[in-house]
Amino acid sequence: MGDLGELFGPNGLNLQNLSPPVQLALALGATALLPAALMTTTCFTRIVIVLSFTRQGLGTQNVPPNLVLTGLALFLTLFVMQPVLTDIDRQALQPYLQKRVTGQQALQTGLDIHKRFMLERTRQSDLALFVHLSKAKPVEHVEQIPFLTVVPAFVISELKSAFIMGFCIYLPFLMVDLVVSSVLTSMGMVMMPPVTISAPFKILLFVLADGWHLVTFAVAKSFEVASG
Repeated sequence: MGDLGELFGPNGLNLQNLSPPVQLALALGATALLPAALMTTTCFTRIVIVLSFTRQGLGTQNVPPNLVLTGLALFLTLFVMQPVLTDIDRQALQPYLQKRVTGQQALQTGLDIHKRFMLERTRQSDLALFVHLSKAKPVEHVEQIPFLTVVPAFVISELKSAFIMGFCIYLPFLMVDLVVSSVLTSMGMVMMPPVTISAPFKILLFVLADGWHLVTFAVAKSFEVASG
């Protein structure tokens, strides 16, 4: 069964042998892992970091608030992940609800679909790193790599992509700070913090350039190209 063999194999946990109350308790306990799964196995990591870089570049401190950035990142994540969720619903959830497959088969199918999404956006060097660290046997196809090995490789790939995009976003704001600082120095106003003067200009330029539209467009389009 591939990835599920790590958890439900001969030496692992067999949920079918457990009593219903124990199964329910394990299911409720697993819900505590949902936030971590959302942040590490979806595009949420890249989106929220890029939005945070944008706010930091603007120098507006807590504007937009963390709740707004997190909410925007969450719904952008659902928007980007919609094709994957649709495939999981069609190929795993609906057959399970119609009792055409078992719960374990449906879970394995869903994991395979989601793993394919992560593999398409994971750098080969990051994937090779964790395959080497896991000391797993060589595989013929990347789809055979265990799910728990793909997840950390996907996370560090997303972190690298997010920091690259954040640098590209942050650089224009840095140039505005440098220009304002040079002007203040030439005028002899060395005691005035450049951020005080540059903040309104950065906000104005960001609004005139329709910055939120551009940032959102760039983040969404970045998931359409598989990482090399």
